[in-house]
Amino acid sequence: MIFAANCYRCGVPNVQAGRPAAAPTISVIAKKLGVSRSTVSRAFTRPDLLRPETVERVLAAAEDLSYVPNSVARALSTGHNGIIALIVPDIANPFFPPLIRAAQAGADQQDFCVLLGDSAENPDQETRLINRFTKQVDGFVLASSRLPDQALAEHAKRKPLVLVNRDIPRVPRVLVDSTAGIMQSVAHLAELGHENIAYVGGPPGSWSDHQRRRAIAAARAEHGLAVTMLNARPATYAGGSRVVEALLASDATAVIAFDDVVAHGILAGLAERGVRVPDDFSVIGCDDVLADTTYPPLTTVTLHSADAGEIAVSVLLQLLGGRELGDVRYSLDSNLTVRGTTGPASNRLRVSAPPLTGVPGRLRAGLATERRPTEALTVDRTRPRFCATGCTDHRHDRAIPCRDYRAAPFAGPRLRRAHSPLITPAGLLF
Repeated sequence: MIFAANCYRCGVPNVQAGRPAAAPTISVIAKKLGVSRSTVSRAFTRPDLLRPETVERVLAAAEDLSYVPNSVARALSTGHNGIIALIVPDIANPFFPPLIRAAQAGADQQDFCVLLGDSAENPDQETRLINRFTKQVDGFVLASSRLPDQALAEHAKRKPLVLVNRDIPRVPRVLVDSTAGIMQSVAHLAELGHENIAYVGGPPGSWSDHQRRRAIAAARAEHGLAVTMLNARPATYAGGSRVVEALLASDATAVIAFDDVVAHGILAGLAERGVRVPDDFSVIGCDDVLADTTYPPLTTVTLHSADAGEIAVSVLLQLLGGRELGDVRYSLDSNLTVRGTTGPASNRLRVSAPPLTGVPGRLRAGLATERRPTEALTVDRTRPRFCATGCTDHRHDRAIPCRDYRAAPFAGPRLRRAHSPLITPAGLLF
């Protein structure tokens, strides 16, 4: 067999029989550019130590020569494997894929790979993953860890580590703070006339769940509302659907769910029992990852999980680069995005009827809301008002507001009410 390649010294085609041409090395790149081997090495491992134009020259030469960095050699010279671990509690939860994707993109920009682990909401499994990955990776990003504070502090002493949604002093952390959005949610429901609301909580040991409970307690006292605390076990779509029985047995006319997945389950459970949303009951989620998949579109607290993943990896890579960051604590704010699942409080009778049977779930949702078209609240940052409750003008489209306006109910993004079409067994209504 004959392998052909250009000579790395002069560019002349070089043909050898029986063996492939040697792969280019940093020495070849250094000689081509007239720089030292250490300069070429730093261009790949510590580009911040070189002038940008030098880094560009080295990378261009490497691409021209089809140079591929040797990960083993880099590990020997830098002490890094070029791999970081990201562990999440539930990879199927829609909150985490944007975080994972952003983390991977940030790592890839610095020529690092991401090793992903799913602890399945099990602290013991999380510990096993950390111990198993420790020798293979340079550092960890632990998202929504279920481990005790002391255990996390000990792990941070052994290996560079960044937390997402765990607030432990002296451990670098990135927090997606839902407090503002939750308090806006309670204020929004109070403005709509709800006096009794419920909160359906998340996994035990969840920092985010504790944070949301504290925010609801503070807002409840401010607005004088009664709150029923319930739990979705597990905090999944099925758990949200199952909790509806207890929800309807309470005096609540609205609910705030731990996340959009639980809220989605609640919407399905309400539809199965003939409860109209938002006419009979209001629902608010948290995360803003499923609004496009529910009908009516879900009112929810918008969080920024992708930003959290990007920042967490950036902090970890700075630690691996030797920077002293001190007690790093990033906090990302939240806000309420009002859509179509919240409305005025109704004097509904307590519903104890069993779920509807014999009708497909898609049509049950239509039957539950067929009496009049449902309204959807959309964010309008240019208008300071939205149309009043009870508007019956269904002729306009989303771009034209109603003729009857009143002031927005809370500080934050201004809102207007616009109407969305209603799908029923009979067809499409407007």
